[in-house]
Amino acid sequence: MIELLFLIKLIVAISFVIGLSLLAENVSPKVAGILSGYPSGSAITLFFFGLEVSPEFAAVSSVYNMIGLTASLSFVYIYYIASNFLTKFNILLSSLTAIFGYFLIVFLLHLIDINKYIAILIPITFSFLFIYLFKNIKNINIQTKAKLNYKILFVRAFFAALIILLITSAPKFVGPTWAGLFSAFPTTLFPLMLIIHFTYSKEHVHTVIKNVPVGMFSLIIYSLVVSIVYPLLGIYIGTIVSFAAATLYLLVYRKLKSIIDNR
Repeated sequence: MIELLFLIKLIVAISFVIGLSLLAENVSPKVAGILSGYPSGSAITLFFFGLEVSPEFAAVSSVYNMIGLTASLSFVYIYYIASNFLTKFNILLSSLTAIFGYFLIVFLLHLIDINKYIAILIPITFSFLFIYLFKNIKNINIQTKAKLNYKILFVRAFFAALIILLITSAPKFVGPTWAGLFSAFPTTLFPLMLIIHFTYSKEHVHTVIKNVPVGMFSLIIYSLVVSIVYPLLGIYIGTIVSFAAATLYLLVYRKLKSIIDNR
């Protein structure tokens, strides 16, 4: 059973990271940035919390996952700021700075007396804040795509696989509060940012970052629905319902954006 779960986590991690990186290259970093907020890493983590511990544990963790999204948004903002100011060892130092900032925010968040209303309000507020802070970033498409091979695809998958496996092991060592906060770590977004930054440029990764807050609303919705339906419907049907709610948001956003752009 343990080996099967390990294999499932690995396959899902590889699929999401490779899929988003290919989407960034063949469609646009903008679209990849929006969809990076679609429930992927957190959804995997919460699902395995429910499978390996209990649906109730996953439901409680999902509330803290929502508040933890504030740290995830802060992560991309810190990465953006650091990558603008750093020149030497840009990717490494930007990553280390962002990771440090994430865990600092998580530590501060765990001190807050959280209920479901606060858990919804804080990430929504920060999402709008970062949409405003990123408004001047230009959306830049990738003109010349990197030539892919098996080695590149393996490296792209490795980061997500490692991070997801580490985070989904959290329930064995911590309670649902910390597990939920850590489950908000950008497990697929971070490897995507590394891939785009390393393969192309900081301007391309900034395009991804610019659009993350827009997609983050789908993850807020997903976590909220999980907190409600996992104890009622179980993790399998609950996951389907939660994904449906998150997908509905993206479809509505796309329709409204199209209407606004065509005016």
